[in-house]
Amino acid sequence: MTRVGLWYKLLCILCVITFSFSGMIVSGREIKVEIPPLPEPSLDEEQVAIVVLEERKTEDEIRAMLAPFKDMELRHVFTEVFSGFSVSGPVRELKELGGIQRISSISKAVSYATDGETSIPYIGATDVRGLYDAKDHRLTGEGVMVGVIDTGIDYQHPDLMRNYDGGRDVIDGDQDPMETTSQGRLNTFHGTHVAGVIAADGMMQGIAPKAKIKAYRALGPGGFGTTEQVIMAIELAIRDKVDILNLSLGTTVNGPDLPVSLALNKAVEKGIVAVTSNGNSGPNKWTVGSPGTSGKAISVGASTPPMKIPFMEFGANRNSLALQPLIGSTEWQTERTYEVEDVGLGTTKEEYGNVTGNITLVDRGEVTFTNKALFAQEAGAIGLLIVNNVEGDFVGNIEEFLDIPVAALSKEDGAKLRREMKNGTDEIRLHTKEVEDVLAGFSSRGPVTGNWMVKPDVLAPGVAINSTVPGGYMELQGTSMAAPHVAGAAALLKQAHPSWKPEQIKAALMNTAKPLVTKNGKPYAVYEQGAGRIQVVEAIETKSLVMPSALSFGKVQRVGGDRTKQAEVTVQNVSDQRQTYQFEAPDTEMIEWRFPASFSLDAGESKRVRVTAKLVDNKKSLYDGFVTLRSKEQTIELPYLLVAKEPDYPRVMGFDLRLAEEKDKWEYEVYLPGGAEEFGIALYDPDTLRFVGFLDWGRNIERGLLEREIPMDRVPFGDYHAFIFARKSKKEDVIEMEIALQQPVTRFHQHR
Repeated sequence: MTRVGLWYKLLCILCVITFSFSGMIVSGREIKVEIPPLPEPSLDEEQVAIVVLEERKTEDEIRAMLAPFKDMELRHVFTEVFSGFSVSGPVRELKELGGIQRISSISKAVSYATDGETSIPYIGATDVRGLYDAKDHRLTGEGVMVGVIDTGIDYQHPDLMRNYDGGRDVIDGDQDPMETTSQGRLNTFHGTHVAGVIAADGMMQGIAPKAKIKAYRALGPGGFGTTEQVIMAIELAIRDKVDILNLSLGTTVNGPDLPVSLALNKAVEKGIVAVTSNGNSGPNKWTVGSPGTSGKAISVGASTPPMKIPFMEFGANRNSLALQPLIGSTEWQTERTYEVEDVGLGTTKEEYGNVTGNITLVDRGEVTFTNKALFAQEAGAIGLLIVNNVEGDFVGNIEEFLDIPVAALSKEDGAKLRREMKNGTDEIRLHTKEVEDVLAGFSSRGPVTGNWMVKPDVLAPGVAINSTVPGGYMELQGTSMAAPHVAGAAALLKQAHPSWKPEQIKAALMNTAKPLVTKNGKPYAVYEQGAGRIQVVEAIETKSLVMPSALSFGKVQRVGGDRTKQAEVTVQNVSDQRQTYQFEAPDTEMIEWRFPASFSLDAGESKRVRVTAKLVDNKKSLYDGFVTLRSKEQTIELPYLLVAKEPDYPRVMGFDLRLAEEKDKWEYEVYLPGGAEEFGIALYDPDTLRFVGFLDWGRNIERGLLEREIPMDRVPFGDYHAFIFARKSKKEDVIEMEIALQQPVTRFHQHR
């Protein structure tokens, strides 16, 4: 398999549902099927792999280790993030290499991809300008180097020219990390936007406008890169001794042990504050992806800064739903009533008919958002609502200037509107509301599978963020925009407290964050928001630090076993006065707590203490909330998470199926967070849902990334409704999707 499709995307394209598979039950009918054998991968296939060594080796020693493997090529030697290297070679030799005792792990390189002014003062970044460091300099990020691993940056942008301090391009192998240009739709601007949020210094002022930016282009045309390229960029950043590192990128794989997550952990151990986006696959649990799963990095989810959001009211009960304008959409004209016309998928202009003066409702799918909007505009519509085709919200963009506004609705809200329309209510009234500190629906949630760690760590504004792009400015949204708010804040903290280590800066941001609540006044879960939305001034002026800043207790044993878990934290008094501390238990009867007695610390003194939690109820799988630590000067809310039973994480995620580059086989990959007692890809006729057969099937699959090839002689060509399912510990999950298995077409090219 030469390409990998575990790409981090702005939209969740896979719908995970509960599916019963014992035999197979569909529409009440049990279908007995013959199970085919699981195909073996081709041993001659060329792959790129990342190898982690148990102990440090020189390049000569590594070459000597590889000498017996005649068809294997050493690509890069890693010395900073871990002791290891990347190689390319046939599967047969990679398997033999994996059996060498000196190797800790070997994993295939996967693909990574890319995941804004009112938001900057909102988190207190402009208020910091009135504060000074020990040298009596205003806090602006002066003297701090921030590395940006992304698509490169437009270092000629007038707002970034003063900050740019060189960089590297690991895509082209040179020292010119300019954004991709002159490639049409593959052109990029993501890294320039991220850099502007961190440190723009011109018409726009970033969080830390005097910080220096070191750019690392690890994502090429279209915003895609590989594990190898991202790790190479991390290595370069470590050698360049950057202070802060921002990675607004990721995969959809929720696992703590992927190489990039491990590389970020090592960067933190070497003194770098690593900040990464949490992902845009919300609102379901378990959607955080690597490297947002890095335990030592600061993973950032997205909240909403103060902004006016269009809402619509409809139905006899005056249901109120927020509209999510697409990026590039014109503003919605509010305080008016409109009729709604439902045109289904809306894939051709003819489907819209005459909708003059109405708002058009369409489903997402088959053609681009821009095409749907163009069809609606040409048909006379004054606005377009696009309903998601999977659960949850989505983020999208309009690629042309249009006269009509376009907004997104979740699948659930779209269904609610359509029910009211069937009951005779085909009018909606638009109005605006001022909203702030709301968790963005697209923001990925935790926890992390395997180690059950709280993620994200914090929230920052990630909706309608205006920042620099090549040639100007643009509003974007996503956790990619939230992460640089935190990277910029970390730069200010580094200037204010130059001796602080990464764990202290992370603690300052988490200990002083503002926990957010829903519009109904109920706190968001800690695996949704971490410690809450960052507050920069409070972080800089904090009197105490608690490290780590979240109590991830892990999973308790089954009923009848020891259901007590412990977590240790270090409390540090960073003020210039003696402080006395007292823990307070959360208001819950489900957990019995034991805390240390009240204790005091002198200025600069630290103390390691133990917190004990005993679960007395096992009705849920996740128990979360906040433990309070009080002193006279400060109250710190520590998020906690305790996992009971076998958690309800999706047993299957990140499925990708495609025709191999060699065109003589199909290939797929899928991530199984906990492994699977049973896994398969079941094919059904898309019209009748009649079972056709299995594309693949197997038992007792190990956890992690499963990669398989399907030879052409075993591929049942045609269009299918597919169920990709996995079962573990009496829980079964399914990715349901349409797939087209086509025979490769021979193409003839003109010679010039």
